[in-house]
Amino acid sequence: MNQKLNIAISSYRSAPFGGGQGIFIYELSKALQALGHNVSIISGPPYPNLEPDINLIKSPGLDLFSTFVFKERLSLFRNKKNKSLNDWYEFFSALLGGFPEIKTFGDRLNKILTESSFDVLIDNQSISYGILDIQKKLPVLEIIHHPITKDYKYDLEFSKGIIQKILKWRWFSFLKMQKKVAPKLKAIATPSFNSKKDIAQDFNVSSKNISVIPNGIDFQKFSPKKNIPRIPGQIITTASADVPLKGLDFTLRAVADLKKDFPYIRLVVIGAARAGGHTERLIQKLKIEANIVYKNNLTKEEIAFEYANSNIAIVSSLYEGFGFPVGEAMASGIPLIATNVASIPEITSTFAELIPTSDSKSIERTIRNILSNPSKYQNRADEGRKHIIENYDWHKISQSYESLIYKIIQDFKC
Repeated sequence: MNQKLNIAISSYRSAPFGGGQGIFIYELSKALQALGHNVSIISGPPYPNLEPDINLIKSPGLDLFSTFVFKERLSLFRNKKNKSLNDWYEFFSALLGGFPEIKTFGDRLNKILTESSFDVLIDNQSISYGILDIQKKLPVLEIIHHPITKDYKYDLEFSKGIIQKILKWRWFSFLKMQKKVAPKLKAIATPSFNSKKDIAQDFNVSSKNISVIPNGIDFQKFSPKKNIPRIPGQIITTASADVPLKGLDFTLRAVADLKKDFPYIRLVVIGAARAGGHTERLIQKLKIEANIVYKNNLTKEEIAFEYANSNIAIVSSLYEGFGFPVGEAMASGIPLIATNVASIPEITSTFAELIPTSDSKSIERTIRNILSNPSKYQNRADEGRKHIIENYDWHKISQSYESLIYKIIQDFKC
């Protein structure tokens, strides 16, 4: 079956500079387009950056999470014309501490696709009630990078006091919907075997409905740059501020201990600091303000430049469904320290220094080893880049998606 398809890819939010969703949408749409398919993206805000010939269909909603100021949220709600039940639900659910975007996006998506000319929908992890209605009239492939039950688990674990736990319970209340929807989805793709296992277990999904297709890495842009000198003592990590799952606390503690012997050490954090938040307070407590630099809203090229400037990359996550920073660091050809958890060892194979989670001493010790003998670890990093090129090429991966899509369409017709 070599039919050229009209493919819709939906994503409830697709930030181009933060998190992996916008990156995934951009890369997958570009790769499927390169195979000759017509691709359209249906997205809520923030919207993704896309290749010029890829159509963007905006599904704006209220965009309440562009601000946490009540007056500004109220203004967004008041200014919405012809309010639907979803708009009312979204406003009051957010007001009470919930995250309603996923449900309301699914409902709006269902309406957008009511008179669809698409051959298939690829939905990026909404796992919403609307998807169940859509799959009655259109072949659907649901992408689940990992079950958000893992985020909830670690957020609860690091919450202090009953009030914080209640707030987390309220925020993650959409999981009740996802646990109902996931077992009824006919086709799911996930980027790692570890995620497949966790989806089957946490969402009660039959393993036969889950296909493993890894994410690709843009090893053209993320590559060694011989003309860019590495800054002495610079290391790099990617972490959303105050998200326990990323394990940033442990890297910060390692930097504080290393500062005594390496006063010039500098940690570049790709992400945004939350003003007055836990991470900012920890940096002040450890007295390492001068050693930490946050950089956010960077383009892919700018992130690649930061990797090229750095001597070591660190991924200290407590869990990763795939982890673009792992592959991007390896493609950049710099030594990588990563936690030996979830999907990470699937990606790295033997080409990274794998350490236990939640262990700042292991991070400190491994940084010391690399800084003391850079050539030894650089050889492994060079082999790691070859590993990424051989196994995480978006062109090959898009062909795997194409084969799965053809199968889903055929099964839908039967």
